[in-house]
Amino acid sequence: MDTVIQQFGSYLEMERNFSPNTKKAYLSDVEQFYHFLKDAGKSGRIPVSGWEGVSHLDVRSFLAVLHRSGIKKVTIARKLSAIRTFYGYLIRQGKLKSNPATLVQAPAAEKYVPQVLSVDEMFRLLETAYRPDLAGFRDKAMLELFYSSGLRLSELAGMNIEDLDFGQCLVRVRGKGSKERIVPVGKVALASLRAFIDRRSIALEKKGGGTLRPLFTGCTGSRLNVRTISRILHKYVVKSGMDRKVSPHMLRHSFATHLLDAGADLRAIQELLGHESLSTTQKYTSVSIGKLMEVYDRAHPKAK
Repeated sequence: MDTVIQQFGSYLEMERNFSPNTKKAYLSDVEQFYHFLKDAGKSGRIPVSGWEGVSHLDVRSFLAVLHRSGIKKVTIARKLSAIRTFYGYLIRQGKLKSNPATLVQAPAAEKYVPQVLSVDEMFRLLETAYRPDLAGFRDKAMLELFYSSGLRLSELAGMNIEDLDFGQCLVRVRGKGSKERIVPVGKVALASLRAFIDRRSIALEKKGGGTLRPLFTGCTGSRLNVRTISRILHKYVVKSGMDRKVSPHMLRHSFATHLLDAGADLRAIQELLGHESLSTTQKYTSVSIGKLMEVYDRAHPKAK
């Protein structure tokens, strides 16, 4: 079974063009299901001789265990999708004739309102005092670009210098599934990026020349990973005096919400964020409506 899962990983990468993060999640989900079946088979509750011995009742039992463990519904739905995709792969390979996961309904996902920073909070974060050295200029440029273009954390970490177009005020972004999109960049963010790149070029010349392809790097010249960027953001959140937890994704949420509050079209925001489905973008409308109600309650003489 382990060999089949490894082959499934190659299928996700080569034929389905899944992103590394999605591929990793799907493989982990299938492996978790495999261990569940293995343990259940040993206990005598579900005899499993192979993937062909699995029924829709086994899949439901697996989801029930996840639910009792307190796993979020959206995560359970993803695991079910991974199992469906895995069995679809086995059918495609001619190893099975039916997919037991298609008979199992995914749990209804919880509706949640994205957590965002207010415009004032966003400005306070970006106007925090940054150190006047190369790392400070890098951090300033990184956070300005993060908010200015609404990038995902992985997209920000994967940026290269050639992705920037200062003349057109655009940036090329490699999103999920290796899909590319072109996103505008504000002039303030571009000025911060130019200041950082100029200083980095001077530093490289002092070290004997050379060029660096990654846009945001550490002191050794290697690309910053997502964990390091998250730590950098946390440092400036604390420094700005905000008494709240701010995740990197909140900057992306804030980007979308602030555009929507200012009257931007939902379809345009969908393109900027790189969402395949408009329904994914529509979650920001609840934030905007909440703000409208707040303004209404405060301003209308008959609201109270």
